[in-house]
Amino acid sequence: MSLKKYIWPVIGLAAVVFSIWLLYRELRGLSLDDMIASFRAIPLHNWLLSGAATLLAYAALAGYDRIALLHLRRKVPWLFITLASFTTYALSHNVGASVLSGAVVRYRAYTSRGLTGQEVGVLVAFCSFTFMLGTVLLGGIVLVFEPTIVERFVDVLPLDASRTTGFVLLALVSLYVIGSMLGFRTLSLGKLELSYPRPPVVVQQLVIGPLELLAAAGIIYFALPEAGNPGYFVVLGIFLVSFSAALVSHAPGGLGVLELVFITGLPDMDQADVLAALVVFRLFYLLIPFVIALIVILLFERSQFAVEEQ
Repeated sequence: MSLKKYIWPVIGLAAVVFSIWLLYRELRGLSLDDMIASFRAIPLHNWLLSGAATLLAYAALAGYDRIALLHLRRKVPWLFITLASFTTYALSHNVGASVLSGAVVRYRAYTSRGLTGQEVGVLVAFCSFTFMLGTVLLGGIVLVFEPTIVERFVDVLPLDASRTTGFVLLALVSLYVIGSMLGFRTLSLGKLELSYPRPPVVVQQLVIGPLELLAAAGIIYFALPEAGNPGYFVVLGIFLVSFSAALVSHAPGGLGVLELVFITGLPDMDQADVLAALVVFRLFYLLIPFVIALIVILLFERSQFAVEEQ
């Protein structure tokens, strides 16, 4: 069996082990009683707000697929798009190697609706790019208006350099928009052809991409207490760093990576409170959707089997 099949699982496992070891060093003075007290301190309305932010995040994720299908000029019922997108992200966020695991689910779902393998490939790439676009846009905004956030992770980067990086990121987004307005030609990668999105599609990308990230960061923000809380804007910046690091690590669910970055980025807050907020995030954004996604897949495969039997 090819060694390539084991590369990303091994990298993900190594990232989990290393991150958990570092996290253990950070939290070894934390007790279970501290964690329980932090959970009990979260008000009911904050639980509800975190739940609402979760629904908004997954609604935006469904928008990723809808925009990609709009780009491909393919019509698929909105309910099917919502279920396919929800299942894709609920699984890929937990399994790790999100592009690959998400591609498998999308291929099975959308080929049943008449899309070709090449079109599914474009759809997967387009959704990934929409996420990156949203990350770059929000990252640029955060660095421009809150350049001191970099000091939470490194001490060597001057504030001017941080703000300049933000402007560069925003300039890259602007170039992408200009390219759409000018109608840049199609890019050919072997048999795969990537046409430049039309302006109306790009506008929707610039809305949906950031919206998903804003909502996902809101899950954690609403679960954090007021004491030592630096505000939503800073929490958003830390979330962008932690979520990106979790994806790059290919660790299943970003386990350990997400927690380590957040603990590092919020040194002025009680560690138990931060960890409790992250558990809320994992519960709402990862674990509950994962269980529902498994049920959706079983029902879908059962319906497909029944169709094939007829």
